[in-house]
Amino acid sequence: MKTKGRLIVFSAPSGCGKGTMLAEILKDEQFRCSVSATTRKPREGETDGVNYYFITNEEFEKRVADGEFLEHAGYCDHYYGTLLSEVDPYLEKGINVILEIEVQGAMKVRESRPDALLVFIAPPSVQELSRRLHKRGTESEEVIEQRVAASYKELTFAPKYDYIIVNDALEDAVSDFFAVVRAEQLNAKFQSEFINEVLENA
Repeated sequence: MKTKGRLIVFSAPSGCGKGTMLAEILKDEQFRCSVSATTRKPREGETDGVNYYFITNEEFEKRVADGEFLEHAGYCDHYYGTLLSEVDPYLEKGINVILEIEVQGAMKVRESRPDALLVFIAPPSVQELSRRLHKRGTESEEVIEQRVAASYKELTFAPKYDYIIVNDALEDAVSDFFAVVRAEQLNAKFQSEFINEVLENA
């Protein structure tokens, strides 16, 4: 029996190492990361269509009006959103689709796709998060302060997720992620089709 892929929401404050975690997770071909659209400018080394779809405010708002987004939200003076074309075709093929999105978008996905699995990646501490942002060296002190302030708000949403993984040691955090996904695959509410098939062929 071919099963559909699982929609997985993956959220974390900036500096939590979610990009490094995803790089490890995506080595498994059963997973793909949806490419989000954003109105922010590309950072050094980022490629349009690979890291994000970099579009203008005007184009973003038009595509929202045309119903092309599963979810969208504003964050640090920019728009971010998930295009439906990046999700549903892959789920139908049995591929697990990961949405790397902010907490606002995650709550919208929870409303529209209640079967989605929500995973929150937390830092060991806010102090460690600030240290990682400074070490990254890609943003001004003002932007770093904005992101650290935003992290406090994001952390208050963590209990609304299905699972919280603390990214202290990368290998452990990635292992925890795969354990969570496997546990969900075995959850009785997602195995009903399999059980019905067994009963029909008894």
